[in-house]
Amino acid sequence: MSSKKIMRTLTTLVIIAAAFAGISWVLTNNKKKNDEKTAIVARRNTEVAVKVATAEQKSVNMDFTANGNFTPVQQLNFASETAGRVIHVLVKEGEKVKKGQTLAVIKTDGLHVDLQSAEEQYQNALRDKNRFENAFKTGGVTRQQLDQAELTLKNAAFRVAQAKIKITDANIRASINGTINRRFIEPGAVLNPGTQLFELVDVSKLKLKVQVNEAQVAQLKTGDRVQVKVSVFPNKVFEGVIGFIAAKSDDALNFPVEIEMTNTTGAGVKAGMFATAMFHFPAAATSLVIPRTAFTGSVSSNQVFVLTNEGTARLQQVVAGRITGNEVEILSGLREGDKVIISGQVNVSNGSKVAVIQ
Repeated sequence: MSSKKIMRTLTTLVIIAAAFAGISWVLTNNKKKNDEKTAIVARRNTEVAVKVATAEQKSVNMDFTANGNFTPVQQLNFASETAGRVIHVLVKEGEKVKKGQTLAVIKTDGLHVDLQSAEEQYQNALRDKNRFENAFKTGGVTRQQLDQAELTLKNAAFRVAQAKIKITDANIRASINGTINRRFIEPGAVLNPGTQLFELVDVSKLKLKVQVNEAQVAQLKTGDRVQVKVSVFPNKVFEGVIGFIAAKSDDALNFPVEIEMTNTTGAGVKAGMFATAMFHFPAAATSLVIPRTAFTGSVSSNQVFVLTNEGTARLQQVVAGRITGNEVEILSGLREGDKVIISGQVNVSNGSKVAVIQ
């Protein structure tokens, strides 16, 4: 083989060796980069994506509103206590009446007969009792017979009183001042005991019944003045006074509150109307607050996740105070500037690595 052929062969071998070396270096370098990327992805996959918020000092606004409907301060449904026929109905619907005023009259002929019979029985029982007393003094009757005569007299007196009450009840009288809201009878109607006669309401004062939660009820006391807006009078503001605060919450953990309001003449407010009570409080000192969504489960759990400097989540026990809208006052357990997790807690446990996203 000539020297030129040998040189060409060596050159070709060198080029091939260099090419293999280059390919090997590229493959090795690519594998290293891929391993690094895989490590990064693996590390990121161990981190939970979360959103955070900062605990900060704020002036807590405790003002709130509550809706409800007006009810009359008093409402009575009159029912007949005796049987009979209605002779006169002396009032009509919408008419104002005073306490003691006669509203209707029931026919009492049979009741007077019953009274006369009861009085005659009483007189007979009285005479018998006197005779038995005189006879007992001489030994003509026993003590037992005298006691029986006295008992008969008492029963007769009771029947007389009962007959008189029935006659009195035949005149249906108002027991409160108010307005005849509904009339259920007409002259000539035959009544039985329990028959409904009138619905009488007193709207000189109205009660607005609302529901407030446990944080709100802690700020209230009876006698507090409250502004009231009635939906059908949007340009008017009325004033009421808290007259009742329930001592126990309902099943939904709300407390019934009643606001009494004087219904001035011409105001036009009626029982059943929808209204809003506006509770106002003086500006309070600043408090440490966090978003309501920071709590695990609910505010009552008193637990939040705090973001540590190492990028992990730490379960922190806190004491929650007042709730105002979407913010909760923190009485203890956090400091101003602490970062709390407000989204993604469902995938977080104590000590989890987290990645903060915007």
